[in-house]
Amino acid sequence: MKRESDMYPPLKAHFEARGLIVKGEIGAADLVAMGGDEPVIVEMKLRFSLTLYHQAVARLAISPRVYLAVLRPEGRAARRTIRENTALCRRLGLGLLTVRARDGFVEVLAEPGPHAPRRSKARKARLEAEFARRTGDPNAGGATRHGLVTGYRQDALRCAAYLAEHGEARGAAVARGTGVPVATRIMADNHYGWFARVRTGVYRLTEAGRKGLADWDGALPD
Repeated sequence: MKRESDMYPPLKAHFEARGLIVKGEIGAADLVAMGGDEPVIVEMKLRFSLTLYHQAVARLAISPRVYLAVLRPEGRAARRTIRENTALCRRLGLGLLTVRARDGFVEVLAEPGPHAPRRSKARKARLEAEFARRTGDPNAGGATRHGLVTGYRQDALRCAAYLAEHGEARGAAVARGTGVPVATRIMADNHYGWFARVRTGVYRLTEAGRKGLADWDGALPD
């Protein structure tokens, strides 16, 4: 299938199998099916686009039974594309159909209608924890030259700054001096390569750590 019109026959057959009468290009709609309480409207495109969503949302002023129809995506990103667009259609109250290019198989991924997504307590908790951990607002202008400043990175910078000033130190001393209760774990995990273990429980700053302090200067509020 190389044209939007190639999608019409399998979509027509799909809705006729539901007992509906189908006609193409009615008004501004690509496909209209009648036979229920409300007309079914389908807007077709070869791939997802903002224009397709705009058209489908506009059709909701005519009927609540509006579908998007696209060729089923293929390739490495296909699964994510389908998942994200299915979720978006549900949030907008739109149905979603895909047409498989090789044989015209029509798959219903979402039906039209109101949808209230289930809230994730775990994701909400992670958001609130990161907000509480972050000091100041270092990403106010977007990512810095070296990336986003997270609460974890700020804690690592505090540990690095302590070692830069005091030299090698025990993790407990760094925790007391910085107010970072997980200082020992941060230095042991050493995600950024900033710390080296001198002996059990004792750490020093590496050259990468000194560079990190310079690169991330300003990431901690004065």
